Amino acid sequence: MLELTMATVSGADAGATAGMTMADAPSEPGAVLRVGRDASLCRLVTPDDWLFVSRVHLEFLCGPDGGWQLTWLRGSQAEPSAEVRLLVGEYAQPVGYGATVPLPRGGSGEIVVQDRTAPRSVNVGFYHEV
Repeated sequence: MLELTMATVSGADAGATAGMTMADAPSEPGAVLRVGRDASLCRLVTPDDWLFVSRVHLEFLCGPDGGWQLTWLRGSQAEPSAEVRLLVGEYAQPVGYGATVPLPRGGSGEIVVQDRTAPRSVNVGFYHEV
């Protein structure tokens, strides 16, 4: 099972946990969880006016072996207006625009989608049960 918790944070709200939303999916091949502005396509939805987040920004996909991977889906713009980082313990890895990275099995961490133009971020915590 993959469990996700999302919080949207802007400037003065840094450190606040109000407004957190959660989603989960079993670790079955083909299971998908998405994060973005489009509620018809995403389980975790960001504010409509946060345009640094694409309609479908992040996709979590369970592979044939039960492992999960994260993809930063390419949006309609050639250059993104956000940066995405994967944080696991002391380890921080930038995720490239359109890139896919595996999530650690039996681990937890956070994906941060940071607006490049304002002090706003979408913080998605994850826990991957084995």
